[in-house]
Amino acid sequence: MDTEILVCGYSYHKKPFILKNRILDTFLFRLQVQGKSMVRINGNSLDMNPGNLLLLKPGDLYELKVDGESRSGDYFILCKGTWIQHWWESFEPQLFNRIPLDERILSLWNHLYLENHQTLIPDDQLVDYLLRSLCLSLKRTIEGTNAVHKQPEPNTKFVADLIKRYIEDHFMEQFSIKDLAKNVGLSVSRASHLFKETYGTTIIQSAINMRLKYAIDRMKYTPMTLEIIAESCGFGSYSYFHKAFKKRFGTSPKEYRDMFDQGDHNYNQMLTRITSEQFTND
Repeated sequence: MDTEILVCGYSYHKKPFILKNRILDTFLFRLQVQGKSMVRINGNSLDMNPGNLLLLKPGDLYELKVDGESRSGDYFILCKGTWIQHWWESFEPQLFNRIPLDERILSLWNHLYLENHQTLIPDDQLVDYLLRSLCLSLKRTIEGTNAVHKQPEPNTKFVADLIKRYIEDHFMEQFSIKDLAKNVGLSVSRASHLFKETYGTTIIQSAINMRLKYAIDRMKYTPMTLEIIAESCGFGSYSYFHKAFKKRFGTSPKEYRDMFDQGDHNYNQMLTRITSEQFTND
């Protein structure tokens, strides 16, 4: 293997913590995901907030501080190898970056952490591939995010895609548009306008459409009650689910499930066609 992980983990500090000046002899990746911390890199102090990513190289001077009031959570990796060196040289990243907290990257990082700590059936090849995948994903995200902020007018399609990805990652939760906009570095009004301009629908309606897709599948293929389906798909309550479903399809969730269970295939084909047509732009 031409990659090597020395340390891969997740740190959560709820008490004061200090890692004093250390000259790195490996590459260090550190992503702040919760709370706040402060770092000093080569003598420069930086405040770390969720979404701040450090990419440090051998020879950099690194110090970390967490005060008694800030609870800090972060993923970190110390690694080395010829592939890592070539990846680094391919785009020469800034040491301090701001990226969206993409569930794909967090999931990949967590998977890498779990595999790296696997003791029963260790798989070095899988760990190597996961590390490479994480590096390539970080590079794509950094370059895309930087491209948006460097342009006088943001790349509308790219920003809209970031918003859509956030919706896909959070639609089963009660997320706020304010949190979404902050995640992509825009105001609420700007984020809403860009998304509507690109996809022809609102952020909230897109989230509702995704919830309805999941709900329909669960109504068809699981014995879950409608109340549980409503809650598990992000609607929060059955009454909200009922209202959204009937507004979209002209029938209630119970009526649809009853007709499907009774084998009314004509009705099912009709609803499937409507569903497909109305979800096309989402």
